[in-house]
Order: sequence, then structure tokens, then C-alpha cells
Amino acid sequence: MEKEGALRRGWTTGACATAAAKAAYAALLHGDFPDPVTICLPGGETPAFALARAEFVAGGAMAAVVKDAGDDPDVTHGALILVTLRSLPPGAGVVFRAGPGVGMVTRPGLPIPPGEPAINPGPRAMIRAALAEIAPDADVEVEIAIADGERLAERTLNGRLGIVGGLSVLGTTGIVIPYSCAAWIDSIHRGVDVARAMGIGHVAGSTGSASEAAVQALHGLPDVALIEMGDFVGGLLKYLRRHPVPRVTIAGGVAKMTKLAQGRLDLHSKRGEADLAALGTLLPDAALAARVTAANTVAEAFQMAEAAGHPLGDAISARAWDVAAEALAPAPSELEVVVFDRTGRLVGRAEFAELPHRPTLPRNRR
Repeated sequence: MEKEGALRRGWTTGACATAAAKAAYAALLHGDFPDPVTICLPGGETPAFALARAEFVAGGAMAAVVKDAGDDPDVTHGALILVTLRSLPPGAGVVFRAGPGVGMVTRPGLPIPPGEPAINPGPRAMIRAALAEIAPDADVEVEIAIADGERLAERTLNGRLGIVGGLSVLGTTGIVIPYSCAAWIDSIHRGVDVARAMGIGHVAGSTGSASEAAVQALHGLPDVALIEMGDFVGGLLKYLRRHPVPRVTIAGGVAKMTKLAQGRLDLHSKRGEADLAALGTLLPDAALAARVTAANTVAEAFQMAEAAGHPLGDAISARAWDVAAEALAPAPSELEVVVFDRTGRLVGRAEFAELPHRPTLPRNRR
């Protein structure tokens, strides 16, 4: 039970698909749809799901569940997850199909190989276990569809990962924890996996679309080399430490790269704003430092410093390089940090350099 005032948890797409699959299989075998239908999640929880639709179709049975992501701003919150089961010949086992709105995998490096529907291993295992509760050794086709899924997928990173035609069916635990950003971080990891599987030797993590476009133009990188890390620079660097590539560029705007330079690996505003007073200490002129400290924004502070002939970009890049290197070391990679202004102009750069082969670095550039 949720505590009063706590954010409400929800259910993953995989959990909803599992409930719909179990209901459809029960109807296929016994003629009735259980409603609500209870499933067992990997952690032992046993939630019950109401059916939004339940009907017999040509050659099978279909059940649908409306996804409830709780208080998480999940792109699939409220989406209708439809699962149709059809009997297969004995010995066929459980075969998964992508219905309308569920994507197909086209690139290597993902948990599911190219040519397969984008239904992740976790949901596949949950569905198989739910079907086995009704009858062992199921021989069925499980077709999962998501209403309006192709349009919803445009708001995700699926296209970048090589998942075409719709959404992915995700979920390891079956539970959505509000604002955990687990799906975004998973997309970052999968982006690295795809790049590595395709032999990409240089990836660039960017905080937003403007810095992504600017770093792509700077290096002429293909789309598959671009990792939209958002605020999760730490999540990207720590994954690259375990799954390295030869060259890594970290790119961002002045505000977020200043936060990185000041030691933050989570760049979200809820973790705090950039320290303008610390920014002022990088300037040789006391009067200018005082003006920078009193600036309304980091962008304004950069403009003040540049107008006075003391641009801050390279100093911030150097300090950001140190912080990023601590998270990335001892990966066998070269690291670069680049800073862009709002127009995409390069205003700071710490050139590619190898990481020392030790787990931490002294922040001697500060």
C-alpha cells in the first residue's frame, strides 16, 4: 500500500501484456476470460488487472489491458495493450509476434536479435510463466499489439536503436517506479550496445537536441553513434566504463557542462543549479567575477565573460573532462568534452586524451 502523499507506482507494458495473454489463454482453453486476471511478477507481487476488451477472434482469443503507469510520465500511460493467442501444432512452443504498434528489431546489439519483434526477454519470460500456470507446455502464438503504438514510438528513442514500426514491450520487474527514468537509462545502455555491435568506434553523448546536432556536425558522426543521455551523464559514462568504445565525446550546453565541471554526474535541475560564485573564481578580474556571480543564468555569465575577453568555455571543458574521466576510468578510451552555446557554436573544448589506467583521477585541472 502506498504511503499518503507518495507517488503511485504503475505497471510496465510487459506486465500488462502478461495479464492480457493469461486471460486470452484461459479463454482459448476453457471458453471464459478471467476478469480481473491476476499474474505473478518476478518479485513475487500478485497484481490483478481489469480487462478493457475480451473477445474471440478468428482462430483465437484476444484480451486487452489499459496500461496504468502510476504517477510516472510514461509515454505509454493509458495505452491499450492487446494480446491475441492462437493455437499452434504440438511442439511449436510459445512463438511471439509483433502486432500493430509493436516494433521490429533491425540492428544488432539489443537483447533481442534482428528480425524479432521488440518484446524483451523479461516480458517473454513473464508471459511464458503465466501461460504455464494455466497449462504446461503451451503451443501458442502470442501476438502483442499496442494501439497507436507507431505514433507513440516517435516520442521514444526506438528509431535511433533500430526498432522500427512501433514501441518495445519492456519491463524487468513488471513495476514502474515513478520518475526513476529507468526507460531512458535503459535506452542509453541499448544505444551503446547497438553502436558497439555495429563496430562504431566513436560515440557522443549529448544533453539535448541542440548539442547533439552540433557534435554530429563537428565530427560527421552517423546517427547510431549519437547517444541522447539527457541529464544522465553518469549513467552513460559508467556503462561505457564496463562496455568501452575507443573514443567518447561528452557534449552539452554551457549550463549543464558547468554542472558537470562542478562535480555533478546527474545534471537535472532537481539536483541543484550551477554554482555561479565558483564560476566567478575562474576569472582573473575581481569586478568581472562579481558580475558573473550575480548573473541570472550561466548563459548570461558566459556572455559577460566573453564580452570582457575572458571566455569560460575551455576552463569549464577542462574541469568537466576531469569529472567525466573519473567516472569513465579505467576504460581503454580517449575522452573529449565539448561545450556549445544555444546557437550550436563551439565555445569550449577539452581535446581527446587517454584515461590513466587507474580507477580515479586527481582533479588537478580545477
